[in-house]
Amino acid sequence: MKYILFILLSLSFVANAQVVNKADAKPQTKKEDTLVIDSGKKDSLKIFKPTINDYLYQTQFSEKKVFDTVMTFDKTYIFSQQNNKDNFGRVQPANIGSGFNPLVFEVNDEQNLSLLPSNKSYMIIGANDVKYYDVKTPTASFIYHNAMRNGAALRSTYTQNIGKRFNFALEYMGLRSQGLYRNSLAANNNTIFSGHYVSKSGNYELFAHYLHQNVNNQENGGITEDNLFQSGDSNYSNRQNAQVNLASSSSQFSYRRYYLSHQFTPFNSGKFPFSIRHIISHQGNKYYYNQTALEPYWYDEPTELVDGFPLTTKKYSENLSNTVSLIFNNEKFKLDAGVRYQMIKFGIRDVVALNGVPFPGELKENRIGAVGNLQVKLWDKIQLNSFLEFSNGSQFKSYLKTTNNLKFEPVKDYFVNAKVNFQSAYPSFNYLLNTSVYNNFNYYLENAKNQSVMEIGGSINLKWFKTEIFANYFRIDNYTYFDSSGSPKQSDNSVNISQIGGDATFSFNKFHLNTRLHFQNTLTNKELLPMPGFIGRANFFYQTQAFKKAAEIQAGVKVYYFSKFASREYFPVLNEYILPRADSFSIGGQPIADIYINMKVKKMFFFIEGQQIGTVISNNKAYAFPHYPVYDFRLNIGIVWYLFN
Repeated sequence: MKYILFILLSLSFVANAQVVNKADAKPQTKKEDTLVIDSGKKDSLKIFKPTINDYLYQTQFSEKKVFDTVMTFDKTYIFSQQNNKDNFGRVQPANIGSGFNPLVFEVNDEQNLSLLPSNKSYMIIGANDVKYYDVKTPTASFIYHNAMRNGAALRSTYTQNIGKRFNFALEYMGLRSQGLYRNSLAANNNTIFSGHYVSKSGNYELFAHYLHQNVNNQENGGITEDNLFQSGDSNYSNRQNAQVNLASSSSQFSYRRYYLSHQFTPFNSGKFPFSIRHIISHQGNKYYYNQTALEPYWYDEPTELVDGFPLTTKKYSENLSNTVSLIFNNEKFKLDAGVRYQMIKFGIRDVVALNGVPFPGELKENRIGAVGNLQVKLWDKIQLNSFLEFSNGSQFKSYLKTTNNLKFEPVKDYFVNAKVNFQSAYPSFNYLLNTSVYNNFNYYLENAKNQSVMEIGGSINLKWFKTEIFANYFRIDNYTYFDSSGSPKQSDNSVNISQIGGDATFSFNKFHLNTRLHFQNTLTNKELLPMPGFIGRANFFYQTQAFKKAAEIQAGVKVYYFSKFASREYFPVLNEYILPRADSFSIGGQPIADIYINMKVKKMFFFIEGQQIGTVISNNKAYAFPHYPVYDFRLNIGIVWYLFN
């Protein structure tokens, strides 16, 4: 990691030291460009200092945005987290990079028609999440987080335009954290190469990227003596003394993607606003559960083992997707529709037999489908975004997804957002098939039904106190879950969920209070999806400029809380969540408080917080999962540094 950091810094300095001789250059006076060259009367290059508006990024289907270098309160939620996201509605075990317990129901599109274990999904970067850049000068950024006990996490980006029409970027993230408990090492990394090109006429545009990502974790199965942890036994003051259930197990997830999207406008776009887009991508996922020896925690008798089966198991999936679309685009109306062809595989390396019938070694099919997008903008007050995808195959059945979002402004600075989303898809491939040396963990969910999720909801944004009020309703048919033994099941009746809450910020001079409240209830089949009834967060802070306005400071305290509930358990063999077992217990009802001070100096941010300050004066009794405690008091450091050369 340190060598990559050195190379990126060297590149930025070399690019900054380049000498340009433009003695014969003609004057350029384009208003949108802050880089200006003189008439050539002097043997020098006249350069106006670039502004932040010259440093832009976008995802493929979003508008360009400037690099955000403003010290806002929400950044303390983002850059204090190693995945650089606001993790409200989740709780983390005692190591970064080890996943989360989701406290609210979530739909992850990356799990559709692919193999992606739920607890490995929090680090995954989807195709629509990859950033493409447009910068006037070579640009680098570094985001650093300290780890638990030993290690660190560093995300570095280097991007540069070659000419005005082509940009390339290299991004690398490396994470290694030992964790507070035995056998809990996390070692994650990803590398992204991306490029964006626009022709001189603007009639041709290309987006491309390659992503290589690994999410690797040691698995300890949780602590064995919860009574000693909860009582604050002196032998547990060093968490490395705590006994854990697994001694030689680990899990690996590998995620690789090649992606190319290019669009051509054959005619004058002013008269004939039609374009043709072609997207081709290939994605490969692999999941391993590794052991160096049999784990007695998983079996009682030798008859519960599969003779001759390897200790390490492997699953994989592949998806080759090819899409051609026709696009109509003007200022107020955009429609694109196309056809998609897919080749999908899902398989296992080692086959076992159940009742004399062997499991299939590989499931595969060719699929044909259609995709469409609609965007409508009216009077700068109403905006509609709709998406539809449908495909069909013989093995994994039909797939249907539609999202519909309506945003309008009935009164200036007051916004209403409404959504109606629906998805019907085959269960995530981790539910379909598994083989293991342990008999109890071998299953084949043959003839599974599509799980259907309907979501209706919306939010209202009010100018008063920057308030947002939201409400959502979910109906899940054929809900797919793992029971307490780790076997996949599908519910006969629907699971219905209601959510309501809000977010507001109250300010008085330089003092501010941001609060977020989330109430939820599983209306039917509560035992299949246990969740806390309430999740809340409060952030009281002071913000001011300092050192003759050379710096900006935030200082405050954050409190995070979720009510007590009978949580699902973490199941390391599958990296999924299973229903509570006989020795399970309820978690929650323990506030998690952090005290912090953040600082911004030019384009550098420092996020320093003392996490779990309550454990300094009392025993830590908070859990992320049953048998998996939350971290103790620690000094958490995050550093964000932008280099605009």
